[in-house]
Amino acid sequence: MTDGESPAQRTVVPIEPSLLIAEAFDQAQVTELRHSVTSCAHATGLAGQRLDDFVLAVNELITNAVRHGGGQGRLRLWRRGGDLVCEVADHGHGISERRLRDRDRPAPDTAGGWGLWLARELSDSMEVETGDAGTVVRITAALGARQPADHPLDG
Repeated sequence: MTDGESPAQRTVVPIEPSLLIAEAFDQAQVTELRHSVTSCAHATGLAGQRLDDFVLAVNELITNAVRHGGGQGRLRLWRRGGDLVCEVADHGHGISERRLRDRDRPAPDTAGGWGLWLARELSDSMEVETGDAGTVVRITAALGARQPADHPLDG
């Protein structure tokens, strides 16, 4: 660069301060990752039943990734505005349209099929992107929100 030239413009990507966890996992890390999610979610302000519900929803998603998504996955947890967001991605073969459309509570004697239903019921929102290359599920919990009157696991 000569004295008469201005410095070249550089793109600076800020470090995202709201990113709390970004971890790859397999079966061996499920318990440790659940504890990390619990600690981070609690530190952001989730407490009581809302904390328990969010952690259970996340646990269902990471368990599904291990069982149905190729044995491993990636979890990211971050704050977005007034929400806590958790994203779980895997490299499985995707989720069928029928399974995604089914919003009914599984029968009590059903051994499987609870994971997505629980994640949807126990979080404030859930988005799913799925296909042959894998699945990404994103759930949110509003920070500072009040406990709902009816719990989805009751009756």
